[in-house]
Amino acid sequence: MTFDQGVLLAILVALLGLLVWGRWRYDIVALGALFTASLFGLVPQAELFSGFGSPATITVVLVLIVSYGLTKSGAVDYVIPLIEPVSDRPFLHIAVLTFLAAILSMFMNNVGALALLMPVAIQSASKAGRPPAAVLMPLSFGSILGGLVTLIGTPPNILIASFRQEMTGEAFSMFDFAPVGGGVALFGIAFMLLGGWHLVKVRKNSAGLDLFDIEEYLFETKVGEGSELVEKKFRAGKLKDMLVEQKMDLIAMIRGKEEFAPPDRRRGVREGDYLMIQGSHDDVQEFAKTYSLTMHTALNQQNELQHAANTTLAEVVVSANSPLVGKTPKEKRFNRNYDVSLLAVSRSGVPHQSRLREFMIKTGDVLLLHGESDVMDDSIVKMACYPLARRELSTKDKTKAFHALLIFLSAIVVTAFGLLPIQLALGIATVAMAVTQIVPVREFYDGVDWPVVILLGAMIPLGGALQQTGTTDLLVAGILSVVGDLSPAVILAVILIITMTVSDVLNNAATAILMAPISYNIANSLGHNPDAFLMAVAVGASCAFLTPIGHQNNALIMGPGGYRFGDYWRMGLPLEIIIVTVAIPLLLLLWPL
Repeated sequence: MTFDQGVLLAILVALLGLLVWGRWRYDIVALGALFTASLFGLVPQAELFSGFGSPATITVVLVLIVSYGLTKSGAVDYVIPLIEPVSDRPFLHIAVLTFLAAILSMFMNNVGALALLMPVAIQSASKAGRPPAAVLMPLSFGSILGGLVTLIGTPPNILIASFRQEMTGEAFSMFDFAPVGGGVALFGIAFMLLGGWHLVKVRKNSAGLDLFDIEEYLFETKVGEGSELVEKKFRAGKLKDMLVEQKMDLIAMIRGKEEFAPPDRRRGVREGDYLMIQGSHDDVQEFAKTYSLTMHTALNQQNELQHAANTTLAEVVVSANSPLVGKTPKEKRFNRNYDVSLLAVSRSGVPHQSRLREFMIKTGDVLLLHGESDVMDDSIVKMACYPLARRELSTKDKTKAFHALLIFLSAIVVTAFGLLPIQLALGIATVAMAVTQIVPVREFYDGVDWPVVILLGAMIPLGGALQQTGTTDLLVAGILSVVGDLSPAVILAVILIITMTVSDVLNNAATAILMAPISYNIANSLGHNPDAFLMAVAVGASCAFLTPIGHQNNALIMGPGGYRFGDYWRMGLPLEIIIVTVAIPLLLLLWPL
């Protein structure tokens, strides 16, 4: 082992350790690894940012923009009416949701497909009297499986196709992944429908206002005669600051038929005003006694909170890209930065109310927000969260939906017939969506998952360094020393299993970048067809079903489904065993060694 190889392996081990730890976001960790490698001369400065110009990175960006256009136009919303008619029959309900998620994920970002279907899945399950947990895990897994079928279904497929082009001069085409990926998806979904969904751990309803037990920590108080709060100098801002010091918060002020949520800091307090205060029962009771307030539970205000004329409640799930991740409500100052109040947070189906201001928010947490109806949607967008309420189809422009579908299908057709390369076809599609205002120019990049793009841009030069320093050959020699005497089919299965295992704790795109050169060199060393090994990596990198950290979709359903870290393997482990069992024969048949 040379010095360069030792340093690069140390960087990769540190990278994997930090990503599994999760203290810092994966794109920041990847950039740190890239810059460290460059400091040691392992990545030439001229190639430091070459990953951002890679065809694979550009393709991922274009796919995300097109996916956003399909969602923005409402083109994919028309599948939603298929769900409610079967919601009272568990098998059909899960079947329709899972197949819809898989089909959508073949052609759009699977995180977007999940975000589209998750609200209707939750509401239809609740309406049928079943916990959302029963449908959310099959929905997430179905969306992941659907991405296996096409080139643009998931970033690992794009990366594997790009790597093959770099090695052989020819990339995999749009539907080269379909025979193996489609077979794996069909068998995986069949398993979930024929019994797998019974393995999902269901605890209780984990979405809906009842989850948060607002009567336990939200109280309505009325300003009585003689209260010190009615002094002219006592503004809502001063009152709010005083409450914060005492570990409480002012959520809303009600005056007659008007409700101010959050209250204007310049607005004075008057006798007869109703103040909605968040805090523990004892703290609010002591405050009410001190300042001559009549105290009531907010239980009687639940309907008013939900159906008030000018205010609204919203449940949202925190995405991996949200600026809230890793921050506390105190740091993010919801009232000032987002014009809404944070009423409660739920993690894995367990509500958290005490010391809410110091609670560190994580991906998958469910937030209960309260604010003015006309600003709530914009606030949710600013927070990069996904609402857990169904959007109304009537608000969409049907003409734009048709145009979006036409543009997208045209790009798919010309790519499938080899008339244009995928990057050019999708690039033209994005420009067409901007020109036709399907995606307004000011929102052109809103659908791009920038942390994933940064991750790709950082990891691709590191993948190149693996080969340039001979580290890939070193790793290949180590693997072959263990499995080299086994049959080719077993070695292929080992590659698939290793890739799936790494993907369960590492981002799927990073897994593909690391495993592609290793599998390719193993195939060449043994004199086998490298395409079979690359396809095994493509399947394995996207099949992360054992943990909530292996794929964004698994993290997003954790809060709404009330799942815990160890719940995923119950259905995920047998699913991964089935995938290996199905994938290996298909690989050997369709991509002969």
